[in-house]
Formats: sequence, structure tokens, C-alpha cells
Amino acid sequence: MKRIIGFLVGICFAFILAGCEGNDDRVRLNVLNYFSLATPGAAAEISQVWEAFDRANPNIRVVREDAFEEPFHLTTEAYAAAGELPDVLYVWPGGRSTTLHSRGLLRDLAPFIARDGLAGSFTPVSLDPAQQAGGFLAMIPLGMTTTSAFYVNTEVLAAAGLRPAQSYAELVAQVPVLRAMGLETIIMANADTWVMQSCLFSMVAGRFGGEGWEQRILNGTARFTDPEFVNALRFIQRMYQDGVLSQATLATSYGDTPGMFATGMGAYMIDGDWRHGAFITDTSTGRALIDPARQRGIQIGVFPTIEGARLNNSASVVMSTGWAMSNAIPRGSEREEAAWQLISWLTGREVQTFMVGNGGLPSPSRTDINMAALSLEPLQESIANIGRTFNRSTVVIDSVFEGPIFNPLNDGLQAIGMGTQTPEQVAAITQAAFDAWRASR
Repeated sequence: MKRIIGFLVGICFAFILAGCEGNDDRVRLNVLNYFSLATPGAAAEISQVWEAFDRANPNIRVVREDAFEEPFHLTTEAYAAAGELPDVLYVWPGGRSTTLHSRGLLRDLAPFIARDGLAGSFTPVSLDPAQQAGGFLAMIPLGMTTTSAFYVNTEVLAAAGLRPAQSYAELVAQVPVLRAMGLETIIMANADTWVMQSCLFSMVAGRFGGEGWEQRILNGTARFTDPEFVNALRFIQRMYQDGVLSQATLATSYGDTPGMFATGMGAYMIDGDWRHGAFITDTSTGRALIDPARQRGIQIGVFPTIEGARLNNSASVVMSTGWAMSNAIPRGSEREEAAWQLISWLTGREVQTFMVGNGGLPSPSRTDINMAALSLEPLQESIANIGRTFNRSTVVIDSVFEGPIFNPLNDGLQAIGMGTQTPEQVAAITQAAFDAWRASR
């Protein structure tokens, strides 16, 4: 009898909820957000970004789905394959979001920018359609991203009697000194295959191939098997052979590296500019992984000079992630206007100011942020000036080539570290993947 009563109560409760859902006359927006509660400042983001929007827009009901890292990309691809994209979603300008751009699944937002007179509120490059994989303004980027930032712990180096390396040869010379102290030379999370390609190899490929190397591949005047690309792969192999990168990095996950670097387990770290946000004060806890008093001991710039490279003093740079609207939303509908209202908020001055102050946005796309009014920690100041540490920028591979091409390359880079494939083999596999991709188009 108790089970029967409980069952009936459950059914009644379900009908009540269904009735409430049916009586909700707010415009519903399904949103796919790149987010993890484990990241610093996560609680503050929910309050300052999402709950603030809810309070200011009682006519809109945001139903948010949060995912992070690989599960996010798998979820996005599943929605795209099913033809059921959320109304608003977090996207990349290319790379892992290329499917969305190339298949025209995203709405062109240029007419909304023009209608609301917002062009002057953003940097020109952030609204340049040529910077996005589909050739139109499919998303509003939040800023520019330097994926190959070189983090230097000067305290660790000083304790070893060393100074920051200015060339790769100097870096190699520091390996035995640091190893004798039980320290890594460079900390990297190479268990996650995208990290090597995005945060190091893209920069190396640019230095050996020169500016525009990727366009020569795309237009057929060069191949991945050419000496420039093979030499870039050989340099990665050399880094493992020289001990600058230890094979232990191949078992290091992406979530492990901030703690390793903060506790002085290595002298250098390679990661994107966004990673500085892991070290600064978490506004929700008031704690920092690296105390602001110690942050002056961390320098952020670009990888040292590589002897024999075509160019140096360069970094791999890509337009930052941002927000897009599903092209399936009916044009001129209330849902379209509500989606644009949310995107305007998520890319607006208030949210970007919060993100800069919170460490989540090193180089904002908005031009109307009063940076001088923000109380920034030393690492935030350092990352804001990273653009002054290099004079050339080259592409990030997964921002210009699609998954069928960069995924085999990612696996190959890991195989080079393990010693199971040669640079020449990886180059041939990548070229074969490129040829197959081109034939399928």
C-alpha cells in the first residue's frame, strides 16, 4: 500500500511539474556552455554572469547545459549530427567547431552588430569574418588567444643558480642541473593529445615553416611531408631526446599541471595564455594557487630562440572562443531576439570586465573596458602584456585544419614522444589524412 501511494504521489507531482512547464510563458533558450565547477571562479561566474542575466531578463528562461574539455566537443558534434543544436552555444572560430561553421549551422551575426551599432565597441579583428572558418561572422569572439605561452618560474631557476633561457641551447644546458634537483625542465600535460599540437607544436611549425605555411598546404603548393614540416616534427623528437620534455609529460593530465608548476616541480611550463587564471585569486574562495606576493617571480612570454628556425620571437595565436546562435532558430522570432539578447550580454562590456578581473579573459575583444580601473594581480598584468613579447604570430593548427587532419597529427605527436613513430611517419600519416579529407569534399 505504501508503495502504491508513493507511486501515485510521484505521478501527481510529475503532472504538477508538467503543468508548471506548460504555463511558463517565458521564451525558452537552450544553451550549451563550456564550463566546469572545478575551475577557479566558477561560482562567481554563475552569480555574476548567468544569474545576473536571469534577474535582468525575467521574460527569458535559460536552460543551460554545462560540459568541459573533450565531453563538450563530443556533445557539440552529437547535436550537430542530429541537427538539433542548442539555441545559443559556446564555439571556437574554427578547429573543434569547424563542422558548425562549414555546414552553415550558425546564424550570421553581422546584421545584429550593424543593427545595434556595436562595431565600434569591438576590436576590428574580432569582427573580421575572414578570421572564422565559415567566412562569415558566425560567433562573437571574446578576445585573442596566445596558445603557446611560456611560463617561467624565476624562483626555481634562481635556486638552481640559473637564469631564464634565451635560446633552446641554453634550455638544453639547464636540463642536467634541474634533473639533479629532482625537477622537470618543462611541465606539460601531454597525456591530453591536443595540448602538444595547440600549445607547442603549432608555434614550432610556424617557426620552421614561416608565416603562411598553412596556406601553402591548403592551396597545394606545399605538403606535410616537405622538409619544413618534417623538421618541425624532428624538433619535438629532439626535445624528448634532450630531456627538455620528459616522457613523464606523456602521462600528465591537463588538470595536474597548475599544481605542479605552482609548487615548483619544474622551472618552465608551456600552456595557453588562459592558464594563468588557474594561479590567481579565486574570487569565490579568496585563495590563489600562487599568492600575489609570489607572482612577481613568474614571467610569461614565448618559447626561446630555436637555432635553424626560419623565424623566431613568434607565438601561435588564434581568435578566442565566443558565442554563437543556431541557424535553426526561426528568423524574426521572439526566440531569435532572446538569443541575441543573451549573446549581447555574454560578450558585453559588463561580462568581459568581470572575466578580465576574474582571470578568464587575458585579451578582451571589447574596446570599452576601463582596464585602469581594475585591480589586477601581477600574473594578470603579465599576461595582458604577452603580445609585447613577440613580433610574429602564426596559426594554431586545429584552427585552420579540420579534425580528420589534426586528430591523426595529435596522435602522431604523442607517438613521437613515446618513440613508436618517427617524424617522417607522422608527416606521411598527416598528409594521407589531408589527401583523404580533400577527396571527400
